[in-house]
Amino acid sequence: MPASRSTAAAYLAADLGGTKIRAARLSARGRIEALAEAPTPPGGEAVAAALLALLRRLRTPATRAAGVDVPGLAYPDGCVWAPNLRGWNHYPLRAQLRRALRLPVLVESDRNAFIAGEVWRGAARGSSDAVCVMLGTGIGAGIWSGGRLLRGARELAGAVGWLALEREFRPPYRRRGCMESLAAGPALAAAARAAGLDWDTPTLVARARAGDRRARRLLAAAGDALGRGLANLVSILNPAIVILSGGFAEAAGDWLRAPAQRALQRWAQPLAARQVRLVFSRLGPRAPLVGLAGLVSGALPGALPAASSRAAARFIHS
Repeated sequence: MPASRSTAAAYLAADLGGTKIRAARLSARGRIEALAEAPTPPGGEAVAAALLALLRRLRTPATRAAGVDVPGLAYPDGCVWAPNLRGWNHYPLRAQLRRALRLPVLVESDRNAFIAGEVWRGAARGSSDAVCVMLGTGIGAGIWSGGRLLRGARELAGAVGWLALEREFRPPYRRRGCMESLAAGPALAAAARAAGLDWDTPTLVARARAGDRRARRLLAAAGDALGRGLANLVSILNPAIVILSGGFAEAAGDWLRAPAQRALQRWAQPLAARQVRLVFSRLGPRAPLVGLAGLVSGALPGALPAASSRAAARFIHS
């Protein structure tokens, strides 16, 4: 991507979430120089307008390019499918931002931006094989394999919430997938309700930390389901590191990780299980912003969805 190698070069990044947009201006080394936030509108043109307002606020004359990640699919043509944003079904986000900013713009999925940040400057720094599993309302994974992002035929690689963990197919799995229905944040609240407990997920985590055995058993069950899913990923991909990230993972901490680690060791291919590390994100919510800067600055050439630099430039500029 044509960009000055000057240390003064700056890059814009925006992490579009279902409830909040976080934007930053970063240096060529991935250091955050300025931050801005705004609530996410419910959909339509208002979302792009809110994104654009944040990016314009952060832009300086040294800005070379911008990257935006989305909670859904980012297609090579720069269009977006984001199921939680009204009207965002093949929404032409990159074209709109490029016209308004007059800059090269990359649009990426949030899971790919997250693993890019962790590989460039976070818990998987320098690794050629790593997986970042994002735990929140849903479950998705950014996959870094052989020094490249693993994207799949239609940008769907990493939809790990749909991993099949049980023999019986239950109705919730049709909408959310099996692993997501057992191990994502809302799964804890559903399990609590099934046990006759009127707890939301934050309450359940707080009770576990306070010593409540019922809450700890529910978290252990979710951790076990998570670990079985991670075991499948470890056996298939043989990563050196698996990173747990997202609000639910950060809140639950080792009450979730410890049973997940035990299940991973029990179910994964033994050699792969012994050498993989299961850790928490080092960058937290900064990871996708840092990852986007690494992508648009050219610091992570293996992450772009094209084999050659010429094709990669067409991806960003077309």
